[in-house]
Amino acid sequence: MAKDKFYITAAIDYANNVPHLGTAYEKVCCDIIARYARLKGRDTFFSMGNDEHSQNVHKGATQKKVSAEEFTDGMAKIFRDTWNGIAISYDRFVRTTEEGHTRAVNEIFRRISEKGDIHRSKYAGWYCVSCEGFLKEEDLVDGKCSAHKMEPKWIEEENLFFALSKYADPLLRHIETNPGFIRPESRKNEIVSFIKGGLSDVSVSRSGVSWGIPVPSDPGHVFYVWFDALINYLTAIGFPDDEELFSRYWPADIHVIGKDITRFHCILWPAMLMSAGIELPGTIFGHGFVTFKGERMSKTLGNIVEPLDLARKYGPDSLRYYLSREVVFGKDGDFSWEQFIQRYNSELANDLGNLVSRTCGMLKQYFDGNIPPESERADVSVEKMREVCREATEAYFKAMDAYDLHIGIAEVFKVVRAANRYIEESAPWALMRKDGGKREAAGVLFTVSEVLRNTAVLLFPFMPVKAQAIWETLGIKEEISSDHIERSLVWRDTWDGLSAGISTLTPLFPRIEPEDHEPPPKEKEEMLLDFEDFKKLDLRVAHVKSATMVEGAKNLIKLHIDIGDEERQIVAGIAGHYAPETLVGKNIVVIANLKPATIRGVESQGMLLAATDGDDVIIVVPDKDAAAGSRIS
Repeated sequence: MAKDKFYITAAIDYANNVPHLGTAYEKVCCDIIARYARLKGRDTFFSMGNDEHSQNVHKGATQKKVSAEEFTDGMAKIFRDTWNGIAISYDRFVRTTEEGHTRAVNEIFRRISEKGDIHRSKYAGWYCVSCEGFLKEEDLVDGKCSAHKMEPKWIEEENLFFALSKYADPLLRHIETNPGFIRPESRKNEIVSFIKGGLSDVSVSRSGVSWGIPVPSDPGHVFYVWFDALINYLTAIGFPDDEELFSRYWPADIHVIGKDITRFHCILWPAMLMSAGIELPGTIFGHGFVTFKGERMSKTLGNIVEPLDLARKYGPDSLRYYLSREVVFGKDGDFSWEQFIQRYNSELANDLGNLVSRTCGMLKQYFDGNIPPESERADVSVEKMREVCREATEAYFKAMDAYDLHIGIAEVFKVVRAANRYIEESAPWALMRKDGGKREAAGVLFTVSEVLRNTAVLLFPFMPVKAQAIWETLGIKEEISSDHIERSLVWRDTWDGLSAGISTLTPLFPRIEPEDHEPPPKEKEEMLLDFEDFKKLDLRVAHVKSATMVEGAKNLIKLHIDIGDEERQIVAGIAGHYAPETLVGKNIVVIANLKPATIRGVESQGMLLAATDGDDVIIVVPDKDAAAGSRIS
């Protein structure tokens, strides 16, 4: 009998900037869901990837003076390294520049055209470059894109259009008859309201744009990036080349996306599928944002938290735990270093880490590191502990099946805390001192060891590295798999999964001391300066003599500059916008009288001035050539 299949997709990412904690959140949630499905024995496929035909990608390549192909190859490696570094178990990483994806886009376009749903028309209106989206007047806030806080461009083009308006009523009927199609409910209500307000036909091609998939029937046109990108969910499972793989996994069980792109996924995408004669996905889930101190993470704001840096320092499971525990899936959440460290020390180091450490420590001290056999242990209040585990496990399954990830992980930690209380109340160290107490101590430690074994199974979707480490510490050699959730969880009648001795114990989660963690990015503060304070700034023209990347850093460039009366070096976080070689020979403006600072082991003797435009960083340069060292006042 074939396994129950499960196909989950994460949104593909624009490949113009490195991933940050906000983008990592979606991937972590998808991975938890995918690992849970595998644990339950479902035939699971998890896809993600990069959207490489964005005009922002082309712009990034131009700034670095490399070809778009070379730029996207480099970014694909950065994204893969990031996802691998936080234990994302994807089955397919789609790149929209792949030949197979081009064939998928052309096939969908052919089907939609044959349906009579493509026509030629002129588009005149607002276009936001950052979100690659056409905007209506009512979408603007103070004349700006509400998502990117920047003014859109007015464009006029003759393009190919998809007859989206034709599908308003079919979409509403589908949403009404499939209550779980759009989740959570708040996103569903937004989409229904938008559709009832009237749908317009949407452009599916762009003219005068060179970077993209060419439209076969219209030279000079490329497919609109969203029409192109949405089809990746079909490309990932072989469409149109591998019919067996495609029929095995389609329709997708759940598309996980950010709440800012629900209109594309909940309106345009299902309408495209209806037109092409392809079954619609089961659920489209629009999650919230992870902010830093209430603001969306952005290089412009200087509040980026890079997931790979955090994972290297504290381990991938620490990051995964925080995101799933702190943020309600479907709502917005906020990241702070203080809260991260508090949860890490309190729940990971103290609760879970201490439970493993004290259990294994007592087994080593009292029983030579061996699990006492049944004949040598007494049943000490075990039924009470079993009942806690049964209740938490049932609640865990209910929550995970409903995608309530924060509840699922909270239920596991109820068991962890209950096991710690059980140890305190039973006091094996005291039992060992009384006559005949060794059998009772053996019963307590066996019970807690069984709790840890089964807790590791439930933890595995959230913290795969540490869950497996718990098993190995308990002497279990095999990898956690679906077999274990079926045959040996705590709600079974017997607990008999342990027999081997424990292995060498290493701390699961070493405590973070205040001086060990990197300080959070500074909050932006608005303040008015007196002119006397302003005059204290020593602004000078500097001539860049050389520029190199700072070793081990993705975004830092070390510049050797001449400021007239001396030469010095400064470090600037602009590698995402300028290639080092393009800066050599330029005149820039620097603040010359800042105290030196050490950044990634490199001393920076000043700071360059730069302006921000959306997510772009633009170096301030003198209007005319000026001698190095010229003061600006």
